[in-house]
Amino acid sequence: MVKESGYYDTLGVPPNATPDEIKKAYRKLALKYHPDKNPSEGEKFKLISQAYEVLSDPKKRDLYDQGGEQAIKEGGMGGGSFSSPMDIFDMFFGGGGRMNREKRGKNVVHQLSVSLEELYKGSSRKLALQKNVICDKCEGHGGKKGAVEKCTTCKGRGIQVHVQQIGPGMVQQIQTMCSDCQGKGERINPKDRCKRCNGKKVIREKKILEVHIKKGMKDGQKIVFHGEGDQEPGLEPGDVVIVLDQRDHEVYQRQEDNLIMRMEIQLVEALCGFKRTLETMDGRTLLITSHPGEVTKHGHLKCIQNEGMPLQRDPFEKGLLIIQFHVAFPDNNWLPTEKLCLLENLLPPKEEIMVTDDMDVVELVECNPKEQSRHYTGEAYQEDEKQRGGVQCQTS
Repeated sequence: MVKESGYYDTLGVPPNATPDEIKKAYRKLALKYHPDKNPSEGEKFKLISQAYEVLSDPKKRDLYDQGGEQAIKEGGMGGGSFSSPMDIFDMFFGGGGRMNREKRGKNVVHQLSVSLEELYKGSSRKLALQKNVICDKCEGHGGKKGAVEKCTTCKGRGIQVHVQQIGPGMVQQIQTMCSDCQGKGERINPKDRCKRCNGKKVIREKKILEVHIKKGMKDGQKIVFHGEGDQEPGLEPGDVVIVLDQRDHEVYQRQEDNLIMRMEIQLVEALCGFKRTLETMDGRTLLITSHPGEVTKHGHLKCIQNEGMPLQRDPFEKGLLIIQFHVAFPDNNWLPTEKLCLLENLLPPKEEIMVTDDMDVVELVECNPKEQSRHYTGEAYQEDEKQRGGVQCQTS
């Protein structure tokens, strides 16, 4: 019997949930409410991590089921191995914990424009990047060994604090980057600076990355080059993250693993059948035919199995190729009037209407709703101007 269910409710699982269900629920919520993705949801992320820390530990979970959150507090929760919710997240998702995260440089994100053909067939692209690397001449010290000294202006903090009075008994504290050390907290005498990096400890270097685009990759998918980010002394380099940006294709549109295209056919093809050829993105030619007696309606969708996008997990398997048919109707007066009866005899019978004398006979004309709307708007404007002019004449 569970005394409290608050932690279970936080993770959205029942009290009898299995460890795998708890783990899966935490993974989903942690990704959704992670502070890097949702900075305003830090408190929510903390509650989720706290619930997972208890329910993922059999002893703590048993203690919680018997005595609730109070039993956990009395039992000394917090004596475990996690010092913060972020440490749980990093342990779970393969990160290095809070300390490693703080000692790691920022990731560099680049967008790579790719065609749908490249995602269909796979491709290899070379990308030239400029990155910071530790200066090999001074080994990242910025100058001679021992030449680096603490900035006396900010006392090594990298920031300066100014107090400004904004009213009687009211002061404002302003924090700014130290201008003497540029926020680094240390200084190097100009004469002792490394001549190659000018005391910056790093230099710019060109790096060529070969990006392998696998068959079936998707728009927005990320390709990560671990440790290829900017280097900085005392920090582990971040990653270079390549984000694929798919360009529009003139024939095909992608929908998950399926391809969609529009095919225009003539009215005679829609009624009497057709044969069409279609070129795939890997250079093959497909012959498409309709069955005798089959009518293809305007807007009708049909599909071809295994001719869509390759599946990334198995490139030999493909999704669907979906074809939307658009029937092109002939122009006015395409058939002499005397022959219309011959065509009418071949087509399904039309509906007969009983005409009576009390009916109003009207005429159909070509219509453009947008033009008609502008016409009415103009008339209303002119009428409004006339009314305004009349009022002015009366009051003058």
